[in-house]
Amino acid sequence: MELVNLKDSSDTASFAEAVKRGLGKNQGLYFPEKIPALHDIDGLLEKPFVERSIEVLRTLIGDELAEGELNAIVETAFSFGAPVEQVNDNVYSLELFHGPTLAFKDFGGRFMAQTLSRISEGKPITILTATSGDTGAAVAHAFHGIENINVVILFPKGKISKLQEKLFTTLGGNIHTVAIEADFDACQSLVKSAFDDPDVREGLHLNSANSINISRLLAQVCYYFEAISQLPKEKRDQVVISVPSGNFGNLTAGMIAKAMGLPIKRFIAATNLNDTVPRYLKTGEWDPKSTVATISNAMDVSQPNNWPRIEALIERGYIDKACLKGEMVDEEYTQLAMRQLAQQGYTSEPHAAIAYRAVSHDLEEGEIGLFLGTAHPAKFRETVENVLGNPISLPKPLADVAGEDSLAVDLPATYEALKQHMMSLLKP
Repeated sequence: MELVNLKDSSDTASFAEAVKRGLGKNQGLYFPEKIPALHDIDGLLEKPFVERSIEVLRTLIGDELAEGELNAIVETAFSFGAPVEQVNDNVYSLELFHGPTLAFKDFGGRFMAQTLSRISEGKPITILTATSGDTGAAVAHAFHGIENINVVILFPKGKISKLQEKLFTTLGGNIHTVAIEADFDACQSLVKSAFDDPDVREGLHLNSANSINISRLLAQVCYYFEAISQLPKEKRDQVVISVPSGNFGNLTAGMIAKAMGLPIKRFIAATNLNDTVPRYLKTGEWDPKSTVATISNAMDVSQPNNWPRIEALIERGYIDKACLKGEMVDEEYTQLAMRQLAQQGYTSEPHAAIAYRAVSHDLEEGEIGLFLGTAHPAKFRETVENVLGNPISLPKPLADVAGEDSLAVDLPATYEALKQHMMSLLKP
């Protein structure tokens, strides 16, 4: 698999090299030189999830990983399902929260951890990543206890739910967590600064586990095939997929699936008040505003890192821009959507509710809607209970950590403070 840096076409990498580097030169994103097409999609959709996913990933990655190695990675990483639930006559939910940290990022995080542990050949690595909510838990659990890999997770202090926070700040061991006194965009900026600093990048053998890492992105492609496989055959070519969008890795993965031949009719990029992309799609002007805090906090991102990959898919002709629409859903309509879903017997949290609201008001005759449920409602228990007025129980992964103490260290939003902390903590 040949990947090219979208900011510097002279900077190319194999899959293994791109996984280990994370970012390319000038903070550029690695992206496939070519998106391979899959044949016999109908036959592929008849296969079980793990078997199909191995075939999809083999087509993307090529022969860089031995057959037995890729099989073992996928079997270990994808040890849980992604069921599709019907909400009403023409709208379905793809539930991506049945993994160990109850969020869609378990798929990418576990695939990356298994891949990196095999290709690093025992050499020390420091994973540095920022989280607006679910990434932190997925990455922490995926890498927890893996030898020679340390993980540093930055998160905006007080801006993610307490239960989300407890899932990754209570592990200890090789998992180090830092509460930054700023918003998520500031956390992302600190991560980029670290990758630009040779002392830290080389001295700590830095890597990133955000959705900018190509391994996480490719893993996410697989559950779009799983979603379509569960829908009625006669409706598969009329599916409109609504993706709750923050950093836009999830939408990118869906578009790669479509580029490979999966019969997705079109996409909706559903955002909260941080609506840089919906405004851009309407006006043609890229005009990020200051990040606004919302109840759908994992999407509180005003400068999404993965957008250049979507631009690349469109510019190279793999995706017609006309099949992508942006939709902003404000706080009031987010809560209304949660209540509407509850009235239909489906309990949801704010992120999925935004995607539901966007698609349920945009379907044309003959189309069916599929919205992504990216996190278990209990991860946003306080918000869900306040909006719906009903108590919800905690699943075991959350109940187990609810009473644990956070091990996170508080730091100001300055690179100097972060560098000093990381070097003192991890420098050999």
